[in-house]
Amino acid sequence: MDNEKILELKKKAADIRIGVIDEVYNAKSGHPGGALSSADIMACLYFSELRIDPKSPKDPNRDRFVLSKGHSCPALYAALALKGYFDTEELKKFRHLGSFMQGHPDMKAASGVDMSSGSLGQGISAACGMALSAKIDKKDYRTYALIGDGESQEGQVWEATMFAAHYKLDNLCLIIDNNGLQIDGRVKDVMNVMPYPSKFKSFGWHVISIDGHNIDQILAALDEAKTVKGKPTVIVAQTIKGKGVSFMEDRAEWHGKAPNDEQYKIAMSELKEYRKSLDKE
Repeated sequence: MDNEKILELKKKAADIRIGVIDEVYNAKSGHPGGALSSADIMACLYFSELRIDPKSPKDPNRDRFVLSKGHSCPALYAALALKGYFDTEELKKFRHLGSFMQGHPDMKAASGVDMSSGSLGQGISAACGMALSAKIDKKDYRTYALIGDGESQEGQVWEATMFAAHYKLDNLCLIIDNNGLQIDGRVKDVMNVMPYPSKFKSFGWHVISIDGHNIDQILAALDEAKTVKGKPTVIVAQTIKGKGVSFMEDRAEWHGKAPNDEQYKIAMSELKEYRKSLDKE
């Protein structure tokens, strides 16, 4: 992969993380942990992979993206703002009365959002519908969906998994943000969903396992997914909840709470210091 491109995507991921903390802090509520863990994936999708245009957000030939784990929308909103769908200053209005940036994505309110989500397990089903629609209409757009590992405890996820394989949805790419934590603790303790690779293979999917914070690996996996024919692809991305903020990393309590003033200063200092270091590379 091109080193300059990878560096630019690292910068975008860092900017997304800064946006996440700003959003949740200003709202005094939200879900920073899973938004931070998915930032590298979101950067690669929105600034390298997705065939989209902020000037034409409803283009029928655009690629689709469904954030099935809708509570992680601070990362989605930050990516959309950086992409040019709306001004980055709007991020400060996250979860404020009257804002289009609700606590879960609303396709009728926010430009660039392809599917309203938040009821866990449902997003992958919507993504299957989008992918099947493309097949029926003989369109070449691709559909991507991001789910959480805790979310995959939902039975609907596995119904959709069967559906996608049955209809040979090779234009569908599912990404699992496998950070190992959910609101009640370790995923393996609440309801173990592993091992993903063998489960998805048994359902008829092509499986790619990666480090979800390695830009090179994310891009390579997305490229590989486009070469697969006759079956859908799942990318199992190993991530760290709260990635980028030292006191949030791998801590379940940061699944759904906002930092206080002191914590906000620490988090922003760490994120901005890292972002500055990228400018020196």
